[in-house]
Amino acid sequence: MPPSSTDAPTHEQSTHGVGPWPGGRDAWPADERYDPELLANGDTRNVVDRYRYWRIEAIVAELDAHRHPFHVAIENWQHDMNIGSIVRSANAFLAHTVHIVGRRRWNKRGAMVTDRYQHVVHHETIADLVAWAREERMPIIAVDNVPGSVLIETFELPERCVLLFGQEGPGLSAEAIEAADAIVEIAQFGSTRSINASAAAAIAMHAWIVQHSRWS
Repeated sequence: MPPSSTDAPTHEQSTHGVGPWPGGRDAWPADERYDPELLANGDTRNVVDRYRYWRIEAIVAELDAHRHPFHVAIENWQHDMNIGSIVRSANAFLAHTVHIVGRRRWNKRGAMVTDRYQHVVHHETIADLVAWAREERMPIIAVDNVPGSVLIETFELPERCVLLFGQEGPGLSAEAIEAADAIVEIAQFGSTRSINASAAAAIAMHAWIVQHSRWS
């Protein structure tokens, strides 16, 4: 079986899934976390080896016990197609919750089913998100290359915070910029003005990981 640590990186052996549990029903583990249907038929889900054959509820409970204290928020005024990819990255970096601001509907294709394991909540407006963050005493760190921003590579990210991203194209709204406790941008060295929104989100989340995550 895979290593039990949820903190250290692992090399995945079963990228394309696994078949039925070896040895048949008599060899099944006596553990309620395991799903009998998956044990019988195999597990081809997009999960790391540690969670093969586990019930969805068991995986979520295990993730909840180890989630990082940063949150991710995305403005969704024009049905941004990047949100699914951002949710997938949030799951990979074990963000606490993804907050979608604006339109409730979003394209889940890019999430690759990771939304089943990632907490996702909705706020109608930026004001609603800000009210929640203030109640939780959680600073909002806007990520956008606008005047007044500082390089994320030189910025000390708070351990408890909300990383706030705008949608592809227009970036963050003026209201979001105004509400932010700090504004950071990602260092770029080429000719393009900006990078893809989901790529920017992944980079910012990893910046938090580098500063705060425990590797073992």
